[in-house]
This record gives sequence, C-alpha cells and structure tokens, in this order.
Amino acid sequence: MDKHKLLIVDDSSIIRKVIEKILITFNLEIVGTAADGAEALKLFKEKEPELVTLDITMPEIDGLTVLEEMLKINPQVKIMVVTALSDKPTGIRAIKLGAKSFVGKPFTEEKLKEAFRKMIGNGR
Repeated sequence: MDKHKLLIVDDSSIIRKVIEKILITFNLEIVGTAADGAEALKLFKEKEPELVTLDITMPEIDGLTVLEEMLKINPQVKIMVVTALSDKPTGIRAIKLGAKSFVGKPFTEEKLKEAFRKMIGNGR
C-alpha cells in the first residue's frame, strides 16, 4: 500500500517538528511543512497530500480559510485541526467546515495520535 502523503501546517517550527516526530510512526510520507496559510495552500496544490494537520492561528491566511480553500481544491482531503484556541467553538466550526478531527494545544503524544487515528479511520 502506498504511504499517505501528509502536509504539516503550523506557524511554530517547534510544533511542526513535534507533530512530525509523533506522526512519523504512522505509515506516512511527510511531503511538506508550512509556517503560514499562503505557503500551506501553495504546497497543497503542488504536493497533493491526502492528509493535513492544520493550525488555525497563523500569519497571512488563517487556518479556517485555508481549510475551506483546501476542501475546494480536493474535497476528499482529510484535515486535522491542531490549535491553541482549545475553545470548543473554533474546533466545532472547523469540523462544520469539513475538518475530520480536532486537537487542542498543548497536546500529548497520545492525544495527537488518537486524533490522527480518528481522522484516518473515518474514510468516506
């Protein structure tokens, strides 16, 4: 089976590295990391990942806008929102917009893996 292609989007390089380190245990190919929404959309169009971890609060274009744009480009993409705004309304809004999973920062390794499993598990 081919590896799933994952794009990691977060304005914090530390968080990007942590996510990469935790999720590499899944059968994945990390096709890129982006620090802001504009870069994320550019990489998304180039690399065509099936999976994305997406921060909400970012420079340039915010995560909810990026989420909507990515889903317009590829309605099949699975997006997990990873955000410090662990207030429920933002997570719920992201899910309503089409995110498959949501995890608040700070997260534990187990929390991230669980949210990721949930995302890849619910295929349509």
